[in-house]
Amino acid sequence: MYGYHGKILHIDLTNRKTWTEEKPESWYKMYIGGVSMASRLAWENIEPGCDPLSPGNPICFANGIFAGTPVPVGAKYGLASKSPLTGWIGDSLSGSWFSVALKRTGWDGIVVHGASDSWVNVFVDDDRVQFRRADKYLGMGTFETEEAIRDDLMDDQVRSATIGPAGEHGVLFANVTNDGRQAGRTGHGAVWGSKKLKALSVRGTQGVRVADSDTLMKISFTAIEAAQGPDTAKYRILGTATNVLNMNNLGLLPTRNYQEGVFEWAEDVSGEYLEEHHKVKKIACAQCPIACEQVSAAKQGLYAGAMTGIEYECLYANGPNCGIRDMNAIIKMIEICDHGGQDAMSSGVTVSWAMESFERGVLKKEDFRCAKYPEGFEANFGNSEAGVTLTEMIRDREGIGALLSLGTRRASAQIDTERGTDSYKWAMNIKGLENPGYDARGLKTFALGLAVGTRGGCHNRTAAYDPDIKGDVDRFSVDETRGAVAKDTEEYAAVYDTLPLCKFIRRSFTGKADRAGAWPAIAALINATTGWDFEYGDVDLIGERAFTIKKAFNIREGWTRSDDVLNYRWHHDPMTKGPSAGHVVSYEELEYMKDLYYEAKGWTKDGLIPKEKLVSLGMDDVADQIGV
Repeated sequence: MYGYHGKILHIDLTNRKTWTEEKPESWYKMYIGGVSMASRLAWENIEPGCDPLSPGNPICFANGIFAGTPVPVGAKYGLASKSPLTGWIGDSLSGSWFSVALKRTGWDGIVVHGASDSWVNVFVDDDRVQFRRADKYLGMGTFETEEAIRDDLMDDQVRSATIGPAGEHGVLFANVTNDGRQAGRTGHGAVWGSKKLKALSVRGTQGVRVADSDTLMKISFTAIEAAQGPDTAKYRILGTATNVLNMNNLGLLPTRNYQEGVFEWAEDVSGEYLEEHHKVKKIACAQCPIACEQVSAAKQGLYAGAMTGIEYECLYANGPNCGIRDMNAIIKMIEICDHGGQDAMSSGVTVSWAMESFERGVLKKEDFRCAKYPEGFEANFGNSEAGVTLTEMIRDREGIGALLSLGTRRASAQIDTERGTDSYKWAMNIKGLENPGYDARGLKTFALGLAVGTRGGCHNRTAAYDPDIKGDVDRFSVDETRGAVAKDTEEYAAVYDTLPLCKFIRRSFTGKADRAGAWPAIAALINATTGWDFEYGDVDLIGERAFTIKKAFNIREGWTRSDDVLNYRWHHDPMTKGPSAGHVVSYEELEYMKDLYYEAKGWTKDGLIPKEKLVSLGMDDVADQIGV
């Protein structure tokens, strides 16, 4: 095969054994790579109904089809396991040099089974696998661990995916980190910690064979040149932090735990302010001509010297959503998350839940005792020192940090049971995953996309905010088109997550981001890499199969229609300020849109998948297990 090696590496941590699984070309044509292939490996290898932190929940890696080729933004891999945060499929993407090194080892994917009885660093060196003691790396941050492993192996070509203290301590939204990038959101780091897997390191010496290098180079260089043009300018100049003022102007910027969508100090935490006062440099992932990551530093005050990459999603969560306007403190909170290996979005939203709980009297000053503040502290909105301290307490599971490390769904349930309160009403999550940085009360199509998402509250797995924000539909109302729109946008996103390609490249093929613009170029890239004969319609099937295998996983785990719901606040509490004030997503509106969505997907009214639908996608074995 071209583009692939045709084999998956299985590693058993319990018995320190490995074996090879060969996959036919037809399997690769269906699942391609990234989150689709990783989720398919999860379907094949995870014990249905298992505890996510048990040995029966393997870690499933799947490389991208374009890793190690000239295709821009193609150096990404997918990671899947059963999420300890949500209980559903946990699929994540990360990228950069780890993906390239993994491709050069000769493996298309890796499945890590069982659990080790001592901390281990697994080293995949081409076709050799070593189980190295990892005790010396315990307590190290993610970046520090990567460097230490390279130094110990005396080879700067070794790339590692690692966990930090948050993963070691079992924070349920702990990340896996490589090359400064995170496979985040769904708690993979906690799964690794339960297996005592501190790091997976790879070194490869094999080449990557493609079917038509001339065509591949031609299309790639055209896209690279376009990616330096106006369609990606906002990402190259300000990065995703440019969205702060955009969302604030629309009344969609989560503020003080999503109580409002307008932050009065948005200018002080904007991408423009970050660029002017805190910029260190811009960096790019491997194979990326855009370079959107803004490395920023706190240059004065209590947190001077803190430095990390800043994206919009972590900026909103630890800034406006906590009522914090001090950019130095925001940078510090994100640095703690990145080095400690915890999801900066879930961390910030969880801190904001704690702050609102304090302001409402559900949590008291004495609940916030810690070594630094033995009498406790006041965790009110806007208290930047409280935000920093709580982020550290979550990482270390110190004091109330142990409760907050469970995420907003479990933390609120525990407090409400113990104290007879109703803090679930401001626990801002969907299916247990903390919400993204776009308030869905003013984005009705996006609200549907979030509610039906297999991952939970995730903006990356649905692009349904796009037609809302662009005005293709009325973002404040619902109509009979919304089911089809949500279906199309999630499957569109799933194509990019499967190849995988960064979505920022989507306009660089022909200047258009829609299917008509991108799909012919994507089909041509696939064919030039593999020698296949993919056509326009086959690209659509990539996205449909990717979403379907994740949905099938959740159905097997017990999903029902009632699980496709938003959080209490978005259903009941309208905002009072800004252009999106006065709106909620009523239960009736959501149920109506769900009917439309399930119909557009070709599913039953209960959201289950008919056998004939699965068979038509070539997923006969899945149909035998969950088809109706």
